[in-house]
Amino acid sequence: MNDWNLRAANNSKAAATVPLIDAHIHVDSYAPEQQEPLLASLADNHVEAIIAVSMHLASSQANLRLAERWPGLVRPAFGFHPEQALPPQTELDLLFDWMDEHVQQMVAVGEVGLPYYNRLEATRSGDAFDLAPYIALLERFVQFASKHNKPVVLHTVYEDADIACDLLERYGVTQAHFHWFKGSAATTERMARNGYYVSFTPDLLYEEEIRSLARQYPSNQVMAETDGPWPFEGPFTGQQTHPWMTAEVIRAYSKLTRQDEAAVRQLFYDNTKRFYSLSNS
Repeated sequence: MNDWNLRAANNSKAAATVPLIDAHIHVDSYAPEQQEPLLASLADNHVEAIIAVSMHLASSQANLRLAERWPGLVRPAFGFHPEQALPPQTELDLLFDWMDEHVQQMVAVGEVGLPYYNRLEATRSGDAFDLAPYIALLERFVQFASKHNKPVVLHTVYEDADIACDLLERYGVTQAHFHWFKGSAATTERMARNGYYVSFTPDLLYEEEIRSLARQYPSNQVMAETDGPWPFEGPFTGQQTHPWMTAEVIRAYSKLTRQDEAAVRQLFYDNTKRFYSLSNS
């Protein structure tokens, strides 16, 4: 992990004066022995904050503990990741009760959404898959976000994004972050028109589908993320995912859109601070 503290030296001096924010990372999913060194390395890599999304109740509780240990640096979001089997309703009720108790400590509801990849795998295997309970749960999260005026961090791609848009519009939620989004031109236009944000991962450097999205989405509605500890390919092959990689995402975006890197880094910083209402405390 020592190389993490050397990455800032590779950034242009002008761009490096603007801090980084990782808009989506599962920091609690790193091995326990990796979490503290990772967080301790952020300052040397000009990372001001990370949005720590959660998988379920225990994950939400772990991210809250990290936020209390690293105030201002770890900004937790609480939710239930959709690419897993749904627990009994009593367990989900416990999660929502706990979120109600800790609503002042969360920056967003997330990660929540619909199980596109699990459903796709089931379909390919010839297995039945009931999406209705997942839609009902997502609706409940959107209702929670509407009630408490919180942003929503969404795992909804392709046709699932249209379902999410329907729910967001129904409950008047305008602060929506579609992380690692992929979808049709019509859905993309709908999201952009509604003011929803998207974030790009390090695969912006080598995935044409993501690069195409980056070229067309409004620049005042974009952010950078890692989705760590998810690993990446291309120049990141074999490397452990770290928030410093958002600097490379921003560099790639600046080249794609032919903009000054320092200006783009400021743009991403301002966008993320604005969307998540991040203070400097």
